[in-house]
Amino acid sequence: MGKLRYIMMTMNAEQTQLMDHIAQNTGAKTLSPKDLKTYAEEANLPRRVADSIIRTAPKVGRGLYDVSLFLASDNTQQNKEPESMAPSNSVQSIVDDTAYVPTRDQHFVRWGNYKDVEQIIKSGNFYPTFITGLSGNGKTMMVEQACAKLGREYIRVQITPETDEDDLIGGFRLLDGDTVFSKGPVVKAMERGAVLLIDEIDRGSNKIMCLQGVLEGKPVMIKKTGEVIKPSEGFNVVATANTKGQGSDDGRFVSATIIDEAFLERFIIMMEQPYPNVSTERKIVNKHMDKYSCSDNSFAETLVTWAETIRKTFEDGGVDETISTRRLCHIVQTYSIFNDRQKAIELCVNRFDEDTKEAFIDLYSKVDESIGTDGQQSDNSDSQSNGEYKDLDGVLDTALNNNP
Repeated sequence: MGKLRYIMMTMNAEQTQLMDHIAQNTGAKTLSPKDLKTYAEEANLPRRVADSIIRTAPKVGRGLYDVSLFLASDNTQQNKEPESMAPSNSVQSIVDDTAYVPTRDQHFVRWGNYKDVEQIIKSGNFYPTFITGLSGNGKTMMVEQACAKLGREYIRVQITPETDEDDLIGGFRLLDGDTVFSKGPVVKAMERGAVLLIDEIDRGSNKIMCLQGVLEGKPVMIKKTGEVIKPSEGFNVVATANTKGQGSDDGRFVSATIIDEAFLERFIIMMEQPYPNVSTERKIVNKHMDKYSCSDNSFAETLVTWAETIRKTFEDGGVDETISTRRLCHIVQTYSIFNDRQKAIELCVNRFDEDTKEAFIDLYSKVDESIGTDGQQSDNSDSQSNGEYKDLDGVLDTALNNNP
């Protein structure tokens, strides 16, 4: 039925008139070009209408074409009202489990813009929100856990340079040999009144401009079917990005694109998500250690001090890379597997270039020496007693300068 409906939707008025005339005068579903042209003349239609049917219908024999797909499924009941072709009936969805209520993470630590995000979602208002911040600082997790706490349905869309209207709004798919329209995640979120998270929105091309109408909170027409989708109560859009939509000047996010100003203007607010402060990050690391059953207070203190030192140097322009909160969580997970601090650090900083990696490892060694087994600063660290390093920032600077 899907294939029949799709073909009937693409027929023009003259083709429909011809097929109605054929249905009223014959039960044959296989016709020759001569037959089609004769019926066209009887219906006072030009021969080109018959020719258009011939070009589309499958050939089933010498001089014979199968026109059954152009005929209504119940031709013999002339007085029966035609089947309703309302767009809402012609739009079908292949999968319906895109939206879900996220599971609450008992190890999640609320910080940064979390309270504001929760308040926005709780309000039920349509309030497009743009969240920007460096990689690995909890932007996506924050939105997910706010939805989990409030019991709100949540749909996450990952944007790539190839993402287009077909991926977002929907498109035609083959299902069991039939052609059906599959609604995209944006349409599903609108219909269900869910929170739509557009993740890494600055990685998309200009094809994401198809969302401009969606960001206004007004009904949107699906161009491929003609159906008008009205956003249900509670529908909202939250976008995350590493940049503010102006590209990445320092080259850290080479795939980040410049987003159209008119598109950005449709977001009501922009939140800047920083890395957590030392006390919050300590709590995050300890919670993650609890999650993987590898609690170690001194190691947690070492990691937090190490990351904070690197970030200060990064902000001052002394190093081109930094350690994210997510990277610390990766280190904790690695530590839970190998039960080796040094190995966990080395494996998780291998992704950096050689000089940066060696500098980070060297700094970690010095920090590890300065942290006692009880998680407190040690007074008898070799580096400090020799006066070689006045502070941990100096350790990193020296490590970087010593690398060839």
